[in-house]
Amino acid sequence: MKLVNVGFGNIVLAERIVSIVSPDSAPIKRIVQDAKEAKTAIDATYGRKTRAVIIMDSGHVVLSAIQPETIAGRVESNVLYKEEK
Repeated sequence: MKLVNVGFGNIVLAERIVSIVSPDSAPIKRIVQDAKEAKTAIDATYGRKTRAVIIMDSGHVVLSAIQPETIAGRVESNVLYKEEK
């Protein structure tokens, strides 16, 4: 099981991540709004600005205050760490 810290002690399962995107485009804003209305949005920003939107294979949308590149790096380093053991 590979876990990834998405900020402020919040962790998601790396294998369930479909994509990590920036929240700036209109289609992503619609995805976030639809998830909030469907109650499938998980806000892990602790009141800070959303900098990354993580789409999970379960249909949940995780909002993070960490840059997408940082989260992707954590996913990559976590995968490499697990494979080396």
